[in-house]
Amino acid sequence: MKRVKIGGQAVMEGVMMKNGDRYAVAVRKPDQEIEVKVVDYVSIGSKSVFFRIPIIRGVVNFIESLVIGVKTLMYSASFYDEEEDSESTRSAEKQRTQEQQKKSDDLAMYGTVAFSLVFAIALFMMLPAFIGELIGRVVESRVLMSAIEGVIRLAIFIGYVALISLMKDIQRVFMYHGAEHKTINCFEAGVPLTPENVKKYSRYHKRCGTSFLFIVMIVSIIVFMFIDAPSAWMRMLIRLLLVPVIAGISYEFIMFAGRSDSWIANALSAPGKWVQRLTTREPDLDMIEVAIASVEAVIDWREYQQAMHDGKIEN
Repeated sequence: MKRVKIGGQAVMEGVMMKNGDRYAVAVRKPDQEIEVKVVDYVSIGSKSVFFRIPIIRGVVNFIESLVIGVKTLMYSASFYDEEEDSESTRSAEKQRTQEQQKKSDDLAMYGTVAFSLVFAIALFMMLPAFIGELIGRVVESRVLMSAIEGVIRLAIFIGYVALISLMKDIQRVFMYHGAEHKTINCFEAGVPLTPENVKKYSRYHKRCGTSFLFIVMIVSIIVFMFIDAPSAWMRMLIRLLLVPVIAGISYEFIMFAGRSDSWIANALSAPGKWVQRLTTREPDLDMIEVAIASVEAVIDWREYQQAMHDGKIEN
């Protein structure tokens, strides 16, 4: 049996877990029952060797993760939208065909993905670059200016995360984020997945998306130090074109850190885990139960952990 690397994401009152080409989202509905949806899909990476080339696979994985993330968020939110809908709205929705509903959902999903990408690039990449260009008028050193720009980028990122963490709904999502990490850590340790066992584990994880975004910030500082062009608009354009490259490099680092327990990997992962203090909260047992239900939908963890104990897991 091959070693499994489960990834996940917190959603509204729930957790999504992904194993290979299958993902499941478990949601605690308003009636307190747990609803689990399992989806099998064919990843882009499995369709061509080209999409599995280092760096390129990072860009592909990032886009796929974003699409799946938005899909599962919309799915989890639908349970609570239904609670707020009026009877007349529900009646109107019932009159719509499933095909119309699917087209509407797909349009909303891709629109959300596009908006998220544009918003993130504008806020975390282009805005710091614009401020850096203004600073460059009084700072002659291109390296120093790039370093200052990087500090501004990190400050905006951390400030943004700290600001949204004040919202009540986001705080609950961050608790489910903690439940996701704890469950994966318990699973990877080979310990039976019970709420009590999972509760004991860390709410931080080296392969977290928060760590990925933080690494993107650090890699961008290094890469942008080597950018030089005769005009400001050209430097901005080059930064924009390099965003996929930076994402690909950051993905390779996260994958290396996730499969290595060396002191180098742990040391380089430490800053990302520190940022996770902002994006995770300690979950309650009910939230952990939801995360476990999501794992159980994508893998038989009992069989896998038995294979671990018997030494039958291949790296």
